[in-house]
Amino acid sequence: MKKDFPGFPKELFEFLSDLSKNNNREWFNANKDRYRSNVVAPVCEFITTIQPALNKISEYYTADPRPNGGSMFRIYKDTRFSKDKRPYKDHVGCHFRHLAGKDAHAPGFYLHLAPDVVFFGAGIWKAPNPELNKIRTAIVRNSEQWGKVIKNRALVKRFGGVDGDGLKRPPKGFDPDHPHIVDLKRKTFFVLQTVKPTLALKPEFIKEVRKAFSATSPLVKFITEALGLSY
Repeated sequence: MKKDFPGFPKELFEFLSDLSKNNNREWFNANKDRYRSNVVAPVCEFITTIQPALNKISEYYTADPRPNGGSMFRIYKDTRFSKDKRPYKDHVGCHFRHLAGKDAHAPGFYLHLAPDVVFFGAGIWKAPNPELNKIRTAIVRNSEQWGKVIKNRALVKRFGGVDGDGLKRPPKGFDPDHPHIVDLKRKTFFVLQTVKPTLALKPEFIKEVRKAFSATSPLVKFITEALGLSY
């Protein structure tokens, strides 16, 4: 029987800290072996270990441990439209998305590892307009159900409630006096739990992530079904 995840090695955070101070191709290429052994390998192990917990939540959300093209985001930044031209991210991200999802904007569960902060949660980030309209329409049509989601005891206790950036004005076509207008203005629907990076070094970390992912289920279910996907 496979042992549970022991926690991330301190070398993972040491590498990310060094990378933030030496964010250039020469340094990264010279330290690529460190990246593979201290970052990629333990992250892929975590992804493999978290998969059964995701299966219990929904069979349609997957954890793909492949180092390239899987649940772990690439360390390389897309600098085409950014003023920050540093080539590498100084954090590690994992997105456990719906089987129908193609990119980071799909609904899913998320883990973020950085030397100064670690957080995890679930939802949908900056949903494209067609998907955003479906979610907003579902909130209006199923207002009572949405009310139960945002007031869910486990979700509120752990995350404080649903959060996410929103519009300054009500979206076109939606009642500005709707009781859920704050949520109707959102472009992102997410819940996140922040912990100290030291917790990520311990075996208890994956247990905490499992509990958090389970607590997000009402939100993820609502969003998934609003998009016409199976949950």
